[in-house]
Amino acid sequence: MFNFTLTRLRLAATAGLAATILATSVAAQEVRIGAMREGSSWYVFAATLEQMIEPILGANSVEIIARGGGIANPMVVQGGKAEVALSNVASAVWAQKGDDVYEGMKAPDIRALVGGLNDVYVGVMARKAFTDQMGTTDLAAIMASGKPVRVLIKPVGSSAVPVAQMIFEGLGTSIDQIKANRGEIIQVDTDQIADQMRNGNADIYIDTMIKGHPTITEVALTVDVVFLDIPPAAMTVLEENGLTPGSYGPEWFKGQTAENLGANLGTVLIANASLDDETAYLITKTIIENADVLKVSHGAWSQFDPKKAMLPTNVGIELHPGALRYYREAGLM
Repeated sequence: MFNFTLTRLRLAATAGLAATILATSVAAQEVRIGAMREGSSWYVFAATLEQMIEPILGANSVEIIARGGGIANPMVVQGGKAEVALSNVASAVWAQKGDDVYEGMKAPDIRALVGGLNDVYVGVMARKAFTDQMGTTDLAAIMASGKPVRVLIKPVGSSAVPVAQMIFEGLGTSIDQIKANRGEIIQVDTDQIADQMRNGNADIYIDTMIKGHPTITEVALTVDVVFLDIPPAAMTVLEENGLTPGSYGPEWFKGQTAENLGANLGTVLIANASLDDETAYLITKTIIENADVLKVSHGAWSQFDPKKAMLPTNVGIELHPGALRYYREAGLM
């Protein structure tokens, strides 16, 4: 399926970019794209972008870094290990400001290229057997009960981890308090998450709820689950930290019977300020003018609106001068 998608993308990208490639001859900077592991929506985006820009930048000029995540990628770019990378809007802001999430580190040299790529809602799901036992699907009541709760999240590096901690804070609890109540915080890699839920080792799972997300889909198909709203008290803390409330669904996944309230991290393509202006310009131009190629690559990108790619709410941080030049020339600013 994935290979078929990439083949189709190569054909579409070649046709869609032919005029640009013929008209553009540039000795541009080599580009490493920070993404996530293979199979993730971010990897699909990076693979699509590679197929789109490599004919312009030159053979073997683009490399995908198939690791990282929403928290890690701003520092990957800041440290010069990638010229561009996908980031959550919220984590880009946190990194540039040096918020507590980054434990004293800052990323003052990251800049935005294209924002509004997709909504990334952090949401909460639980085993139905657990909520039946608790007698409620109200997350605030569950966390206030004082009963043991086993919470499953990804390892450090995922944006879902600090968001989970913010949810706990908003609900008057913490990792330490959960453990004091004989609960657990279980952090495992993506390929182990479904097994943890299937085997009944975890009660609640907090993660990014992207439509078509393979891990969420597998969990929902193989475990009897329910989706829980993020309570207002927790949402207040999340808003204070740069996330925006919103709804995801309905019926994105089995077990989701209605829309659920989540917190939107957003997605933005960022670059190091040292990326030369011409390369930043070309990457931005290629994405905006070939948005349809991106949209068919994965369901996560289908709602991308290129006319809103430069809005402050969609980028979070300062635009790269090369991107800014493109948006002005295109009449989008």
